[in-house]
Amino acid sequence: MSAVFLELKNISKSYGEKQAVKSFSLSVPKNSIYGMIGPNGAGKTTTIRMIMDIIAPDTGQVLLNGVEVDEKFKNRVGYLPEERGLHKKMKIKDVIRFLAELKEYKTDDWDAEIDSWLSKMSLADCRDKKVEELSKGMQQKLQFITTVFHKPDIVILDELFSGLDPLNMELVKNSIFDLRNEGATILFSTHVMEQAEKMCDHIVMINDGQKMLDGELSEVKARFGKNTVHLVFDGDSQFVESHATVEHIVKFPQYLEAKLKDGADHMLLLKDLAANNSVTKFELVEPSLYNIFIETASIDPNSDQFKELKEGTLNV
Repeated sequence: MSAVFLELKNISKSYGEKQAVKSFSLSVPKNSIYGMIGPNGAGKTTTIRMIMDIIAPDTGQVLLNGVEVDEKFKNRVGYLPEERGLHKKMKIKDVIRFLAELKEYKTDDWDAEIDSWLSKMSLADCRDKKVEELSKGMQQKLQFITTVFHKPDIVILDELFSGLDPLNMELVKNSIFDLRNEGATILFSTHVMEQAEKMCDHIVMINDGQKMLDGELSEVKARFGKNTVHLVFDGDSQFVESHATVEHIVKFPQYLEAKLKDGADHMLLLKDLAANNSVTKFELVEPSLYNIFIETASIDPNSDQFKELKEGTLNV
């Protein structure tokens, strides 16, 4: 593992009698992409705001390279909050430069660097437009540019993918990989579980202000064993859902994911399924983040909360 770059040591925050974050610790390695997941009110945004010193922790420390953060930290970080806003009357090229200069960023060729980022985000034709002339998705990409333009050491993104269509998600995702490869460390919260699973080196799950799971994504998934089946077949999903070996199922666009009961024999499911259906895929795998979240947070797969999670409308 790379050396620890950002470290949270037992940070806590209360609002009256409500303890939003409870003695939370986290070690974020340098040049990693670290994903934060958890239900509404779990404490993700409060944690991010404490890192950014928007609110002060009641207890604990936030360290960067082993040193407690101070005002200088804000010029080394790129922060994209969940509540976003740009100067609507400013031209795109001007708002990028203005916000970069606030971070004390300097360059000999503003035009070239601005044009490079606008081209990367498919905004080259909008250079001289005002912010208010852009669609919501375009404004989202512009906000991302202003977050990273000054080449921060660490990038903190709260609900990054909210409001982006799949094509623009891909543009932003690839830019994050580029930033990581260029030396940046990325910490982000997201409710788009599939994106977190595709992008993250590490995952931390927060629930009720406490850390529930933490570690490298591959190691976290390995803890839950290979007790999940990905399958594609031509029959009714109800057959799988009601099978004696199956605890619950999750339907994805291209396949079905079945979580098996403890000790269940997956070959029995395959035998019964193949007896009456044409099976084109049957693979025993580690569970997806969906199933890990459901199991760890004890969410009933038949509940409305699970439905919201699956459809991407639950903030996790």
